[in-house]
Amino acid sequence: MNTPHMFAGLGLRRGLMSELLTLEEGRVDFLECAPENWIGVGGAFGKGLSQLTERFALTCHGLSLSLGGSEPLDRAFLDQTRQFLDHHRVPLYSEHLSYCSDDGHLYDLMPIPFTDEAVHHVAGRIRQAQDHLQRRIAVENISYYAAPYQALSELDFIRAVLDEADCDLLLDVNNVFVNACNHGYHAQAFLQGLPVARVVGMHVAGHYDEAPDLKIDTHGASVNEDVWALFALACERFGAQPTVLERDFNYPPLAELLDETARIRAVQQEVSHVPDVA
Repeated sequence: MNTPHMFAGLGLRRGLMSELLTLEEGRVDFLECAPENWIGVGGAFGKGLSQLTERFALTCHGLSLSLGGSEPLDRAFLDQTRQFLDHHRVPLYSEHLSYCSDDGHLYDLMPIPFTDEAVHHVAGRIRQAQDHLQRRIAVENISYYAAPYQALSELDFIRAVLDEADCDLLLDVNNVFVNACNHGYHAQAFLQGLPVARVVGMHVAGHYDEAPDLKIDTHGASVNEDVWALFALACERFGAQPTVLERDFNYPPLAELLDETARIRAVQQEVSHVPDVA
């Protein structure tokens, strides 16, 4: 496998597996998966994953580490994750800046209070995870709807966590747009406030317009034009980072998803001077 550049990627979902296995070289630069959905998987899906990782680079975006949770980190799961990342030569592993367990799995990504105490708590857990995984990780800014106590702004909270944990940021551009609409801040100012050196990847996705001031992050629709515009601004500030098109359900024909991944690369080329590697 020879992948000198990783610019435009697509989420690896089981519902897309049969089509991805026949995907032509160069249509995407890499694929992204949630490791917990694939660890220990055998049969046709396990074989398909092996075939795809022979042809495409793989990044991983976790769902269940619960970095903001109160229960101890699951060390057995961290061991499995490290083995998976090493086996598939994964260059970028990210997780959500949230928590998803409390005496059991909550099956949702819950927001963390924006306080100094929470900064120290989650930063310590990120450092533990990095030490156990023997690699840097990136945390993703999540979408949220009911905000817990906020002594800090979302931006200041994220900056403080990145600094204290000494970790990276996976910038979800759609989440910035959704949160800005829902919580009344300026998305462009949010991007300007993020530290450039910390951003190592991006996500774009679709959302649902419930109302002018209420957007729902669904990953079930095409990327909104306003999100594409915000993505262009992000590329201008942070450069052409590995960027994944996330689509979790309501799949269109693969050709439509590939049109969107091609648009990721086109935006990067336009504003970040990325060479055409397709």
